[in-house]
Amino acid sequence: MIVRFLGTGTSQGIPVIGSNHPVCLSDNPKDKRLRVSVLISWDHLNYVIDCGPDFRAQMLAANPTSLDGLIFTHEHADHTAGLDDIRPFFFRQGAIPIYAHKRVLKSLKKRFAYIFNETNKYPGAPSVVSHRVKKNTPFNLNGKQVIPINAKHNTLQVFGYRIDAFAYLTDIKTISAFETSKLSGLEVLVVNALREEPHYSHFNLEEAIAFAQRVGAKKTYFTHISHHLGFHDQVALKLPENIYLAYDSLTISI
Repeated sequence: MIVRFLGTGTSQGIPVIGSNHPVCLSDNPKDKRLRVSVLISWDHLNYVIDCGPDFRAQMLAANPTSLDGLIFTHEHADHTAGLDDIRPFFFRQGAIPIYAHKRVLKSLKKRFAYIFNETNKYPGAPSVVSHRVKKNTPFNLNGKQVIPINAKHNTLQVFGYRIDAFAYLTDIKTISAFETSKLSGLEVLVVNALREEPHYSHFNLEEAIAFAQRVGAKKTYFTHISHHLGFHDQVALKLPENIYLAYDSLTISI
């Protein structure tokens, strides 16, 4: 299984529009972060977790020739706003499967009504096939079992996902011991680490490190990173062994 980090930034991305923060002015490509998303590939299949407003640019950079499904963590715009850009895949393949909590599906149907309305459909609009993700109910993606991991983003429920020995969790602030137990034996954990200062709805760096050490994956990568965390290269030097900052276009094999 191959995982490509399509974006590793927070909701505004880095650089932030109009910001003169030193990280936003950095020339290091690792300090330039699109909105958070990953592409997971195996056996010529391609699945994307979350499609934010940078989805088109991310697909052009990664250049997958097919899209076998979209998996959503939650409904916030930085995770969903790129849904319309599935059109090139739809024109070649037909309706694209999407997987999400029922609340997220309801939100998408409201915001992208023209995609979900099959009765009087505009000819250029894409179509999707909706699949509801339920708590404590694994589902199948072309022979691989996907285990939903339930967590909270402040008070909002969000799903992370485990596929084989890989798990992806973003925008989490709290997670129960029961849900954490589903992450035992991981090769790779990906989890959000927003900044050093505490935040009401995201792990800060200290919380993310503590969570990574509690899970005990062989390798952990931090994502959903704000410019306030600091320069990539400087932060990377301070991290414990086997914990890393992800960056856009980083590709790992599991």
